Amino acid sequence: MAETTAPHDRPEGTQSGKLVPFRGGPPPRRERDPRIDLFRGIALVMILIDHMPGNPYEFLTIRNFGFSDAAEAFFVMSGVAAGIAYSGAVARRMRGEGTLWSAISPMWSRAWTLYLTQILLTVVAMALFAWAADTFLRGEFRVWHNLGLMYARTSEALLGLALLTYQIGYVNILPTYTVLLVVAPLVIALGLRAPRLTLALSLAVWMAGGLWDWNIPNHPGGGGWFFAPTSWQAVFVLGLMIGIRHRDGARLVPVSRPLFGLAAGFLTLVLAWRFVPGLGPALNHKMAQAGALGVPDVFVSHNKTYLGLPRLLHVMALAYVISCIPAIRSWSAHPGLRVLRLLGQQGLLVFALGTVLALCGQILMEVEPDVTWLPWAVPPVAVALSVAAAWARDRAGRPTTPRPPRVPVSKTSPMAMSVER
Repeated sequence: MAETTAPHDRPEGTQSGKLVPFRGGPPPRRERDPRIDLFRGIALVMILIDHMPGNPYEFLTIRNFGFSDAAEAFFVMSGVAAGIAYSGAVARRMRGEGTLWSAISPMWSRAWTLYLTQILLTVVAMALFAWAADTFLRGEFRVWHNLGLMYARTSEALLGLALLTYQIGYVNILPTYTVLLVVAPLVIALGLRAPRLTLALSLAVWMAGGLWDWNIPNHPGGGGWFFAPTSWQAVFVLGLMIGIRHRDGARLVPVSRPLFGLAAGFLTLVLAWRFVPGLGPALNHKMAQAGALGVPDVFVSHNKTYLGLPRLLHVMALAYVISCIPAIRSWSAHPGLRVLRLLGQQGLLVFALGTVLALCGQILMEVEPDVTWLPWAVPPVAVALSVAAAWARDRAGRPTTPRPPRVPVSKTSPMAMSVER
């Protein structure tokens, strides 16, 4: 599936393995691919919208046009970004340069940040719904989204919160992302050395996880994680491999007209599945019949926890088609889309704030069901607040260029004389 012709340990500033001298300073920085930020920003907006059920904008998100939704896009784009950001340090370590810790620590540091963010978001969610229960005299808010366990089995829930085994609804994607980042150094090292083997092993783990329901158990409450790491690693590893190859200026899968036609044809079939009257129910019935005959559920269902095959194929086909159309790259860099790119560049901040805003939106729309304009207003306001936060964070992170000191002009200088005249 993957090309392996481009060396992964090629020094920056090389072409065809030969050093190219850089005159007048260090080599130029690699140009940032605008598609990564743009589509990550789009995915974050869709997650925000989908996390406020009942608003009119949710019918515009990707889940209504295909089998996969913004969650698959989130994991793919996160994998791509991680592959680009972290594979260089791992490659240098594999050449004997640097230390093992210098290659691993950036990923583990990021995983720790994600872990702390998950804890914070869960605590904020509990506080929001407790406040709503007291303020609006609606005790049911205390049991929404699996929150009831915190009151019924507090000590177990607090321990589960620390161990990531207690998760609440709409705040459950970061634990899986955290686990995948912890194992990412090993996956990147294997991907640099044997990309085809890495992808094959990833698909094997995905298949085994779906066949035998491999998952991390929840406690308290039972069941497993909403995003089973053994299944969702498939799209994350796919993104990692894309990012590793992209960093070398190469593609994971070459552009091929037959393959493009196959992927585009599958996406067209999925659209017809969704919108052609009678076709979707008929095909779903055939899938159910296949399941009744013994075909494993992971192959014939749209199961989200174990990333059913239709969902996996849809996101893979969509990613391939988008990557093959050159105009999309130039379109992604359009100045009019800078806001979406900005959201993608500040991904964690936007995701965390969006999660809190979405939960606030759920509360507002629940307590004011008769205010018809509220579902129309809340999502745009939440997106606008996310943009403002991303802009502020971007501005704060920019290096400040000190102004050159002002040189006082002597009164006896020709300039001063000309001014006085």
